[in-house]
Amino acid sequence: PGDTSVLAGLYGPAEAKLSKELPDRAALEVLLRPKVGLPGVMERSREQLLRQTCEAVVLGVLHPRTAITLVLQVLSDAGSLLSCCLNAACMVLLDAGLPLATLFCGITCALQPDGAILLDPTARQEQEARAVLTFAISSSERKVLMATTKGSCSVEEMQQCLAAAQRAADTIFQFYRDSVHRRYSK
Repeated sequence: PGDTSVLAGLYGPAEAKLSKELPDRAALEVLLRPKVGLPGVMERSREQLLRQTCEAVVLGVLHPRTAITLVLQVLSDAGSLLSCCLNAACMVLLDAGLPLATLFCGITCALQPDGAILLDPTARQEQEARAVLTFAISSSERKVLMATTKGSCSVEEMQQCLAAAQRAADTIFQFYRDSVHRRYSK
């Protein structure tokens, strides 16, 4: 929703600490900072999902032995936070000019008790939902790079949510294009 916002910062490619250095590609670290307090289990698991998604698209082989750190600071969370983080991550990678195999976006779907699918649910809609699914979808062929589910749904319902998410992805990729165009046409 429009009320969830995340600030993203990217550092690197820079020299990696020896302990973290990878001989054949860049080491990617994702840090998710909650609005208040210290990161907990929830942030750690989201960092993992975000890192997996970013690693799938960043062409790290072009920057071996370096470190890239992506910091996401939650400013407000009114629902669909993970997809907001995914979108912020893609925008900052794009903005930094890192070589990417594809763009990606995050879409959250809430499956209502009656089976209806809500895209971009608010925190309240997420609480009332039977299941909440978040997908990271690539701009090339709308492939799924990452999926995570909370709650329970049938395989068929999951496929319906995915189809809805893939359709919605077009809107976000258009938003990326418009944003980049606006930024560079000034």
